[in-house]
Amino acid sequence: MSNHVSDPGRIVGAVRPVLPAKAFEVSRRFYIELGFHPRALDKRLIEMELGACSFILQDHYVKEWADNCAMHVLVTDLAGWWEHIGALDLPARYNGVRTGAPTQESWGLVAGLIDPSGVLWRFTQPSVPGDLGNPS
Repeated sequence: MSNHVSDPGRIVGAVRPVLPAKAFEVSRRFYIELGFHPRALDKRLIEMELGACSFILQDHYVKEWADNCAMHVLVTDLAGWWEHIGALDLPARYNGVRTGAPTQESWGLVAGLIDPSGVLWRFTQPSVPGDLGNPS
């Protein structure tokens, strides 16, 4: 009997990064305000969903991990997403939160957001329309 899987992509349902939370309740509120929908997995784990994408927020924090963790999010309308972030005024209401206005890189338009735990989120609109990293 072989343990070989001929097409691993057909049996994987999701890949969800696990992010740290310095103050679990603060991070939970932050992500809900940003637009994520929480789904409790247990007392110390919450799946945060946004459309078809999600990550797991964990009630655990290691500064070195958080400070070196980055999420890369491809969007179709960075201007609209940036307007949404700006309207929330997150840096004024959450300690440690910082934003980086959209800048043009050679491969796309990029904006940044650092969450209350120090995790960097990079929101990107690729230069080539329709190129959101999906295989052709």
